[in-house]
Amino acid sequence: MYFESKVLNVELKRAKIHYIPDVVYSQVSTFEKPVQPLQMDLLIPAVNKKLPAVIFVTGGSFISANRARMPQLRMFLAENNFVVGSINYRTAPNSKFPAPIEDVKSAIRFLKASAQNFNVDAEKVFVIGDSAGGYLTAFAAVTNGDKIFNVGANLNYSSKILAAVDLYGISDLARIAENFPENIQAAYNMPGAMASIFVNGIPVFTGTGGGILENPEMAARANPINYITKNSAPMLLMHGTADNIVSPAQTDLIFQVLRNVGVEAERYIVPNANHSDDYWAQEEIFRVILDFLKKYI
Repeated sequence: MYFESKVLNVELKRAKIHYIPDVVYSQVSTFEKPVQPLQMDLLIPAVNKKLPAVIFVTGGSFISANRARMPQLRMFLAENNFVVGSINYRTAPNSKFPAPIEDVKSAIRFLKASAQNFNVDAEKVFVIGDSAGGYLTAFAAVTNGDKIFNVGANLNYSSKILAAVDLYGISDLARIAENFPENIQAAYNMPGAMASIFVNGIPVFTGTGGGILENPEMAARANPINYITKNSAPMLLMHGTADNIVSPAQTDLIFQVLRNVGVEAERYIVPNANHSDDYWAQEEIFRVILDFLKKYI
């Protein structure tokens, strides 16, 4: 007896994606280690042309930088012909402001310096981040290409980007809990709060301690809204109405300042979405991000 095989006709609609993990993009020092490698995981579409690139900066309350987060969005962008590099960066309490901002800028410069190796168009680099990563992304955008916090390797290359996407990020560390109940606002201003440790450190490690409001000058220096100029990069901001970690007022605050100085910016509110929940893994979100990036290619 002879059995017929089924025929499956396949139309070529997408390229293969190469995954290159653990690429060291910078060597830095922390309180714990005099030399610590920072790494980037790359998704590279297998196409025969130079592609725009995205540096992806994950959140983690300033104490974690797990570059494995949000794989669905990263793969979606790679399948739409973006090289995507997800990074880790220095975190509290072993480091503090502005160390992770320097790391994001180093990652941008590394990708430009390595453009030939990774099929990247060095003139078309974007940054996307969520939560604390959105805060770092905002800093990369508002200080776009400036030498503020611009230390590390590959200094012959610019950290300038075309545009940035800030997902439920922070723009003013002293107002993260704005519009939240008073007891929650008080907790966010305590010495042990993550923003306080990120800016002021703790005595045993990197600083003098204290709440975020203890040193207003230092807190102001750590707020991306205070660096916005007409040369800042265009930004897409998105926030959920049910966010109970970072007040939705945070992205509106930076959105208003950007627009008032003449920087292109868009802001979307997502009804019922909480902080980094399942809403942020939906294609409607991904499509808005993709359409925004394509405007600047």
